[in-house]
Amino acid sequence: MLQGTGSDVGKSVMVAGLCRAFTRRGLRVRPFKPQNMSNNAAVTADGGEIGRAQALQARACGVAPTADMNPVLLKPETETGAQVVLQGRRWRSARAAEYRTLKTELLPRILESFGRLRADADIVLVEGAGSPAEINLRTGDIANMGFAEAADLPVVLVGDIERGGVIAQLVGTWAVLAGPDRMRLRGYIVNKFRGDIQLFDAGLVEIGRRTGLSCLGVVPHFDLARQLPAEDAMALERVDRRERRPIRVAVPVLSRMANFDDLDPLEAEPDVEVLLIGAGDALPGDADLVILCGSKSTCADLAYFCAQGWDIDLRAHLRRGGKVLGLCAGYQMLGRRISDPQGIEGPPGSVDGLGLLDVETELVGEKQLVETRGTDVASGAAVQGYEMHMGRTSGAGTARPMLTLEKGPDGAISDDGRVWGCYLHGLFAADEFRHRFLAQLRPRDASGLEYENSVDVTLDALATHLERHLDLDQLLAIADRRNDPATRSLWKG
Repeated sequence: MLQGTGSDVGKSVMVAGLCRAFTRRGLRVRPFKPQNMSNNAAVTADGGEIGRAQALQARACGVAPTADMNPVLLKPETETGAQVVLQGRRWRSARAAEYRTLKTELLPRILESFGRLRADADIVLVEGAGSPAEINLRTGDIANMGFAEAADLPVVLVGDIERGGVIAQLVGTWAVLAGPDRMRLRGYIVNKFRGDIQLFDAGLVEIGRRTGLSCLGVVPHFDLARQLPAEDAMALERVDRRERRPIRVAVPVLSRMANFDDLDPLEAEPDVEVLLIGAGDALPGDADLVILCGSKSTCADLAYFCAQGWDIDLRAHLRRGGKVLGLCAGYQMLGRRISDPQGIEGPPGSVDGLGLLDVETELVGEKQLVETRGTDVASGAAVQGYEMHMGRTSGAGTARPMLTLEKGPDGAISDDGRVWGCYLHGLFAADEFRHRFLAQLRPRDASGLEYENSVDVTLDALATHLERHLDLDQLLAIADRRNDPATRSLWKG
């Protein structure tokens, strides 16, 4: 089990790279995260949902993602509450204080999922959440040391030197852990190093002297990690402002923004600049396109959108000839009205939408969780992805659908052809569609980017990077509890 000295130290990316590295050795590898908190989710083939990071890690293993790989997914709905997804299905909503009492009910289901994965794998790479140093959360813990204890797992700590104080991160984590938890630690990894690694030799000596733990590697910063789908919204807070590029796409950052990895293929295009617009900032007047992404709380985020004055900016953008795309909840917001008669997202009621598409949405029925494919009506280009939404959308605008999917028409286009909306996540990963869509914004030659292939190329590069800088044989020795001579040859590279 890899646990971090804090959030966002690179655990998800490291597990993905190790999944690919060990898979290349001929091992059957599976990723596992007992509890994840993210509104970036992926759909499994059986209609469940898990954290996007575990779907990427499954891809690194060359297998389809399953609900067992992330049995508990928390999807924040408010500052103090979240929807609990259990083994791929919505279980209930709970406030933070209430959730702490529910963990004992969840642990048997988590161990059940872990057991199924372990029975079908040579090695399961388990990712912790946050940090075990949050010892105030240790009682009833199911995400870090509590799970490691229940499943009897050895633990490797991952520290992030980029944020500074990595010696304190590692030594401090070791120091605050209770004796039995401390005994589970088998070593540590220093991640995101920049510069001459030899300059940190004295630091390694000091960490070893104070903890008795061995260093399993110092991993230099892997710049290409930004090309992999990000797990959570922390990635949005540190997106680099790149040089000005010909096509400018503005994305207002909603308070409960979800599935923002829809933007990744656009960011990978060399002539596209994706501008993330935070609270208090105006939508830029020179944007070619504004995208409204998905949201875990559609009505609340629509109110947040208007509170920033973005509704006024959006209308000015359209008057200047700009274009707008709404994805999933963003599509719902672009309609005339959103009704929530059952109080699925909050108090029952309805709110006015932005009125840019002649559709209305009612948040009723079962949540749609399905992988699908189809075509773009305007260009005929193939698209594929997944739906993950509550509600039914209807109205005159749906007579001009944006897409034709396996189930039928999807989305809507405004009468003037400058506002689009649909429910399909992942559509920009389709290379021909992406090129044709961007060409509507500004004339361009196709870049030649093969996005899906580029993800696998990056995973291979990440695996090679980790093979060069980590002691993978030692990691496997730590993980191997079976001492079976028949499988020993698999553990050597």
